[in-house]
Amino acid sequence: MLFHSSIRKELSRSFGATLVVLVTIVMTMMLIRTLGLAAKGSVNPSEVFLVMTYTVLGYMPTILGLCLFIAIVGTLSRMYRDSEMVIWFSAGRGLAEFLRPLYQFAWPILLLIAVLALVGWPWANSQTQGMRQRYERRSDIERVAPGEFRESSGRLRVFFIDKDAPDSATANNVFISSIERNLQIITSARSGRMEDIDGVRFLLLNNGQRLERPLTPDAIKISEFETYGAKVGGRLNSSPDAAPVRTRTTLTLLRDPTMANRGELAWRIGMLFAAVNFVLLALTLSSVNPRVGRSGNLLFALFAFVIYYNVLNLGQNWIGSGRFSMGGFMLALHGGALLIGLLWLAKRHYNWGRPSRRSGSPPATTPHA
Repeated sequence: MLFHSSIRKELSRSFGATLVVLVTIVMTMMLIRTLGLAAKGSVNPSEVFLVMTYTVLGYMPTILGLCLFIAIVGTLSRMYRDSEMVIWFSAGRGLAEFLRPLYQFAWPILLLIAVLALVGWPWANSQTQGMRQRYERRSDIERVAPGEFRESSGRLRVFFIDKDAPDSATANNVFISSIERNLQIITSARSGRMEDIDGVRFLLLNNGQRLERPLTPDAIKISEFETYGAKVGGRLNSSPDAAPVRTRTTLTLLRDPTMANRGELAWRIGMLFAAVNFVLLALTLSSVNPRVGRSGNLLFALFAFVIYYNVLNLGQNWIGSGRFSMGGFMLALHGGALLIGLLWLAKRHYNWGRPSRRSGSPPATTPHA
């Protein structure tokens, strides 16, 4: 059918162009952010692009929802400006009849958003979290390049090593400078290695010297040792309950309905409901008023998207803190948005609130731009 095919064809072009632009922008932002994390020692520099890829994949439900919203608003707004909508209205097509071709175009995207929100989001976050934890659990000696001063992962120590040992977890000629308990401590040793003792990471130094000096000028304490151990990390906890809630699978959230899990589950399911409502809201927000300008309705539409998305994120925290129930919040937000969209569409479809004309009046299904 010409009416459906022409709309879906133009929506496809607009959606593809918008998706390319938004993904490029998000990838650039995530690359800058990941490089900053790598510079701080939170991410392995060799895994920067992998972390960026997982991060962008996690944000794809939001990106796809925004692309769908912008594509519909932009396409219908252009049709209003070029008087194509007037032609369809004159042919007896009411505004409500645009819902069918819009949802026929949007349903594969809505399905992809559901899969990414329920499966892709926790998987991508778990992969990123796993890489960061593996890098954090690496020894500080492994992170230090020979002949360079380098801060530890916790920024509490400065290391310098002459790493000529064959084992990557050991090093020779170790120099460590740290500040602990208002003391400046300088430790040097012929060799050092990292070991996990009862799940706690320790740095073991052999044949060295330790100098302790208060920050205020006072006595200096110098001691020599054959073996010296220092705790350099917390207990390694691999319990599933210790994992961040965003890394837990949707099935895990359903099996353990704590407040935090319900908040995360409401966010994931809400991404799909929000995308469904965005199609309806885009149809009602797409009319162009020449007195406002070409970008007036697009800015208003983006403002509505930002408000909806931010309330969805706030709702996750509200449900997690017990301020609202999961069902009540989702009914209020998504059900309210759906009701507003349907009433707004009915108002424009039937021209509610407009004065009727005695002669030459347009059909009841003909809205005005």
